[in-house]
Amino acid sequence: MAVPWFEIIILVIGIIFGYVRPGKENKWSLLKNGIIIGIILGIIFGIISFFLGTGFFSGLIGVFISIVILVILFIIGVFIGDFLEGMKK
Repeated sequence: MAVPWFEIIILVIGIIFGYVRPGKENKWSLLKNGIIIGIILGIIFGIISFFLGTGFFSGLIGVFISIVILVILFIIGVFIGDFLEGMKK
């Protein structure tokens, strides 16, 4: 089984994004920003995954599923990063 590199990278980027944002964030604003950035990163990594042949499925449906999963992972990472920032104080 291959290591899910793109998923790990997206999760780490989300954690960094949530941690670096100063102060305790409004959860709705954090969710909206996370979705926007997650979609952008998900599309980029989904297309790269499609061309490298490491996607979940072949074809457009696989790219869409990959993007949705990467967006969810990014949002989880953002909430984790915000939580870690809150614990720091």
